[in-house]
Amino acid sequence: MLLRLTGRAGRALASHIEVRLGGGARARVVVVLACVLALSGADTATVGASATELRSGLGITNTDIGLLVAVSSLVAAVATMPFGVLADRVRRTWTLGAAIALWSVAMFWSAIVTNFNELLLSRLFLGIVTAAAGPLVASLVGDYFPAAERGRIYGYILAGELLGAGFGFAVTGDIATISWRAAFVVLAVPAVVLAWFVVKLPEPRRGGSAPLESIHPQPERAQPGKEGKPSDAQQLAREHGIEPDPALVLRHESIGFAAAVRYVLRVRTNLVLIAASACGYYFLAGIQTFGSEFAKEQYRINQAFANVLLLLVGVGAVVGVLAGGFLGDWLVRRRYLKGRILVSVIAASGATVLFIPALFVRTAFGALPYLALAALALSAQNPPLDAARLDIMPAQLWGRAEAIRTVLRGLAQALAPLLFGIVSDHVFGGGRFGLQMTFVVMLLPLAGSAALLYRALSTYPRDVASAAASADATDEWSWDETDHSRRR
Repeated sequence: MLLRLTGRAGRALASHIEVRLGGGARARVVVVLACVLALSGADTATVGASATELRSGLGITNTDIGLLVAVSSLVAAVATMPFGVLADRVRRTWTLGAAIALWSVAMFWSAIVTNFNELLLSRLFLGIVTAAAGPLVASLVGDYFPAAERGRIYGYILAGELLGAGFGFAVTGDIATISWRAAFVVLAVPAVVLAWFVVKLPEPRRGGSAPLESIHPQPERAQPGKEGKPSDAQQLAREHGIEPDPALVLRHESIGFAAAVRYVLRVRTNLVLIAASACGYYFLAGIQTFGSEFAKEQYRINQAFANVLLLLVGVGAVVGVLAGGFLGDWLVRRRYLKGRILVSVIAASGATVLFIPALFVRTAFGALPYLALAALALSAQNPPLDAARLDIMPAQLWGRAEAIRTVLRGLAQALAPLLFGIVSDHVFGGGRFGLQMTFVVMLLPLAGSAALLYRALSTYPRDVASAAASADATDEWSWDETDHSRRR
């Protein structure tokens, strides 16, 4: 009876997801890409949730825990650039599937190490293969889905990353209390299955036009994303008469790596969004690594209760990514060009304010409302920012632009766990007070994120207009079915 009810509930949920996402093909793409980010989020969260067991099992400190997360993020940041080039040139679904298969190998390796040095080496390898996710997923989203709904789609995909982090805290974290090795194995097994699903995804045509009509069930909404056509924000910038920056108008489809890097770093809004995103992910990386440990000490609760608390906070974060993407798209449809940036400004400011009382309350129930709302605001800024970055960048540079952003974001994520651990242990003396004061100090980069996004409100319109002008200036290229690229 229970199995029958569970099966019905599962089928009803799958049907609802298909309806919400516009059909089975679109739903399959969103779910698979969300699972890619979920795997990455679950792995990072598992290290944090297993901190106590890793310290006792391997005889290490908070600084060593931070180093484990830092090295994988740092190596991933360096390895992202080659994957960014590949994202603009090769079949992306096969490349991403192969990388995920290697994720599984790295996770199995983490489960069988005998000392800290071996675990550190396995995390280095993991960092290399996880670097594929950022640029490949961003490029695929840009080509699978029309511009008018990219914020909403990004919300669903980023929700996967948060759900994966929640799984890491609540499920593998509890498994780690029995065996931290088993926690890594639990993640390695589904990675093999996910790799197969990624490889089976259809490769979309570059420039924003997908290969299957079912991915764009409403042709009239797909027009902004087709080759040579501006996105919704770009069309709005044109209607407002905003002049592009002549130096940022690309006139050729093909552009080399060095020229692409120079171009991406000349777009002022892109630099601001990269810096703001890095600040937000810096703080988030600290929460993922030390949030469970802080909750246990600050609110005087055990590991299981701490994981449940963080899972409830994660519900707020999931609501945030879904709401942030929807609101950004809705404001642009209401003809407010800066809508996606405005949502991010408000969200980043709210997160900074809401985290302050949560860090000083001494009971879990007292802190829960602040933590949930702060997580909602922190996550709400990301989907509209991701959609905005596609609006300000020519389509032929999506992969490399995302790689450059991921490099800088990865550096921030790599430094965060290590700096959180060092400041906690050596500046504030460790323990509950050390973690509490560390989180308070680390709110400063989060406040800086809000200030940076406010500046983007003035630079975003012209950079959108420049990307629209690049779409107009690019020569017509034909589609080559042999390698899924465009050629003259």
